[in-house]
Amino acid sequence: MFRKWILFLLLAGVTSWVNSQQYIPAPELSGAGAYTWVWLPDPQTYHKFGRNQPLFETMIQWIKDQRQKLNIQLVLCTGDLVEQNNILQPDSLNGDQTSLEQWRSVSAAFNKLNGVLPYILCTGNHDYGIKSAENRYSQFNSFFPPQGNPLTQSLLVEMAPNAAEVKTLENACYEWKSPHGEPFLFFSLEFAPRKEILAWAKAVAARPAYRQHTGIVITHSYLNSTGKRIEKEHYAITDANYGEAIYQELVQPATNIRFVLSGHIGNSDEHKDQVGYRLDTNAAKKEIHQIVFNAQREGGGWHGNGGDGWLRILEFLPGKRTIQVYTFSPFFYISPATRHLSWRKESYDQFSLKY
Repeated sequence: MFRKWILFLLLAGVTSWVNSQQYIPAPELSGAGAYTWVWLPDPQTYHKFGRNQPLFETMIQWIKDQRQKLNIQLVLCTGDLVEQNNILQPDSLNGDQTSLEQWRSVSAAFNKLNGVLPYILCTGNHDYGIKSAENRYSQFNSFFPPQGNPLTQSLLVEMAPNAAEVKTLENACYEWKSPHGEPFLFFSLEFAPRKEILAWAKAVAARPAYRQHTGIVITHSYLNSTGKRIEKEHYAITDANYGEAIYQELVQPATNIRFVLSGHIGNSDEHKDQVGYRLDTNAAKKEIHQIVFNAQREGGGWHGNGGDGWLRILEFLPGKRTIQVYTFSPFFYISPATRHLSWRKESYDQFSLKY
């Protein structure tokens, strides 16, 4: 009898364990007609170490694989594509890849989406200068030219000149319509945009053709984890405008800008110190959702694995003008042994937005 009881307990334990594995869901749509965007945080640490580059490729491949199941429509990335824009010899501590190797890695990963999904990227401080925005020279255009992905190019409204007076995707405006015909207007802005760039974006947003569009600004340095807009940073570049200036000069005066998405911050290795949210209203008294999302210090800090594969899924619910925000790691989900770690359920990681 005692042996039977022990066997019963063991079987019950195994059954419970198996069931717990089975009940960790993969991402899925809430209902018919829903669609998603996927937001990738700062990828720099995935690319500065050769050992980490396959992790980012896994994230991109997961997006490609889930395109139909999640009705993925767009991929967004908020900057710092590489750790150093223009170094010839890595120090092996803060990366073992040259800048050329880093740019090749990140572009090769995104190229997997060419002709599959449009992606809109912005540049961060590490994408300029030598190591971090000592000047406004970037190799971005060499690896992400306007014609690189025909699906992204098809959305392009216009580009503004970079600091070298060349029109590139560093400052670009895109028009996109949802599967239900809802129009969106995206602005991808350079790191700490110059005043002329803010004036250009403001003028485009004010065109009569875009009055009914939902405007979205994607830029790198804007908000910190306490919900305060960044006012000043100590980079060598001149005519640099950060969160507060972007808000005052572009976002708040507009009648159609409803979202600002940013990255950049990493106040500690804790996840809560790499995310933030702020709500304000624009000139038309419409709500502006300002969101920061990063993960680069997770998975071992500045010299870790790059961010544990975290990304955000933005699910649009048709007819409700509602976005469900989810934070998910395909890297953790791959293995049943780590699948229980693949979702973040804190209030700052899983929430709804009305627009």
